[in-house]
Amino acid sequence: MDNMTHNNVTIRASSLGGLFDCPARWEAIHIENRRMPSSGKAVLGQAVHASTAAYDQSSIDGIGLSIDDTAAAAVDTIFKREDDVDWSDTNQSDAEKIALSLHDKYCKQVAPKQEYLAVEVECENLEISDIGITLTGTTDRIKTHGGQNSIVDIKTGKTVVAVDGSVKTHGHAYQLGVYELLAKHATGLDITAPAQIIGLNTAKTENSQRIGSGEVVGAMETLLGDQDTPGVLQQAADVIHSGLFFGNPRSMLCGKKYCPIFNQCKFRR
Repeated sequence: MDNMTHNNVTIRASSLGGLFDCPARWEAIHIENRRMPSSGKAVLGQAVHASTAAYDQSSIDGIGLSIDDTAAAAVDTIFKREDDVDWSDTNQSDAEKIALSLHDKYCKQVAPKQEYLAVEVECENLEISDIGITLTGTTDRIKTHGGQNSIVDIKTGKTVVAVDGSVKTHGHAYQLGVYELLAKHATGLDITAPAQIIGLNTAKTENSQRIGSGEVVGAMETLLGDQDTPGVLQQAADVIHSGLFFGNPRSMLCGKKYCPIFNQCKFRR
């Protein structure tokens, strides 16, 4: 493939998994800009991200805002929105209760154990011209421990953390690899320690709102590959520049609620 004949295509780090799950849906959303309303579950996750980020940034800046002060960011995320939200999977009241509970747990159980260097590190454009891709995205956190830096990714969901406190890390390596690459590019810091995933269960009952942590080793290597094996980025470039955006009717997101071309998709036949 002659990559130099292609214009760079922008890929958000958070969308890379979706590209491999169903290229047809990915094309519709990220190339054709055919959007779907946000789900209530997605908004709940955004709320927890917003409030915990406000708390951690306050700590870094030495402002020292309280848990209650920064919880307002979660409430605003849920109730003060200009976009369309499909609340059929939850409602605003439940989302608020869960978000505030998880925010409190995170600030008391997780934040004191972390030494963060940066929060919500945004990288607008990282061009990789030889494969015709531009990466963009926001890394949740960069932390330091024992003289080494690593990225931290916060994930929410009903089954993110198992009963034994373990976090599902399988399948996240290439996304975390993008975050590592973006964090290094945006800050100039060396990212050498394993990536950390902090999971927060978005269950209704407090006992089921578990928080756990897991590590992923070699995320950037999975992303970039080596001289013998192409990395995930090269594979993504091959799919995008080939124009062969095939569908995956077995995808868990194959449905009207998640896919803007569901009714027109020829791959479901």
